Amino acid sequence: MNISFRQLDAFIKVADNGSFTRASDKMHLTQSAVSGLIKELESTLGIVLFDRTTRQLSLSAVGRHLLPQARRVLNEMQLFENEASSLTSLAQGQVRLAVSQFAASSMPAVIAQFSKAYPDISVTLIDCSAKDVLSHIHDIEVDLGVGTELTSIETEDDIHADLLYELPFCVVIPEAHPLAAQGEVTWQDLLHKPIITLKGPFIEQVTAELDDNITLHIQQAPYKVNFMSTALEMTRQGFGITLCLPYMPEVIDWVSANGLQMRPVAQPVRLRKFFIYQRASRALSPASIAFKKFLQNYFASHFNELQNFQ
Repeated sequence: MNISFRQLDAFIKVADNGSFTRASDKMHLTQSAVSGLIKELESTLGIVLFDRTTRQLSLSAVGRHLLPQARRVLNEMQLFENEASSLTSLAQGQVRLAVSQFAASSMPAVIAQFSKAYPDISVTLIDCSAKDVLSHIHDIEVDLGVGTELTSIETEDDIHADLLYELPFCVVIPEAHPLAAQGEVTWQDLLHKPIITLKGPFIEQVTAELDDNITLHIQQAPYKVNFMSTALEMTRQGFGITLCLPYMPEVIDWVSANGLQMRPVAQPVRLRKFFIYQRASRALSPASIAFKKFLQNYFASHFNELQNFQ
């Protein structure tokens, strides 16, 4: 069976654009050439990929089933080409990166410094949810992923994880708040205080292994927002106290400059772990290896700064 790169590319382009004309513009080919590639692919496979009428073009049931696999195969082929070309020099190549929300905040600074050390290596970034990091890796849309710890249900055998860093869950309080006078802030101290927290998985992550009373208090927080910047500003305006992670020196500096304090919450100290994810069955390109090592060294050198923020 002879299936070409161009046939798969045409299949994906036509499916994404819903039109031979638009697909031909994307591929810089004539409409008849793209149509010919689809007919060749259908003939080779012995199936119909698109349902055609005079008014519209749509994927057939078989076409919808095969499209994700076609994307994966095409990504494999493109990655093969990238890896082959990057072998000519450790200082050349491309790194495709998927990063979850909290890790994404610090990644531009890392990429900027990496680009100074390796100006000929291109780094592209996708910011997404923690679960989508693994999806992008599984579908070979990225080389590396950086994100928070995931459960065994969410991970799979072909995903390898290396611990990158871990940070304590903290509370942000105004300097005039009664808790600011305490030497240590505990989870029990947060009871009966209005809480500002992030929506979604953050609440589950922060309350894991805590007592039921504090878990319920956090789950019933009167203020649940989408962005940490919103939570911090609401704390500054006196709406309540915020739970967060000291994930960027800039955030720590903003807290200090705006009359707030950031304290790790004790008894128990809860740590959030961040990992580098990759396909276990796939060897990284030299460019990706260089970026991974740079990333590990970067956070190793900044780790003390992020932990010793008080």
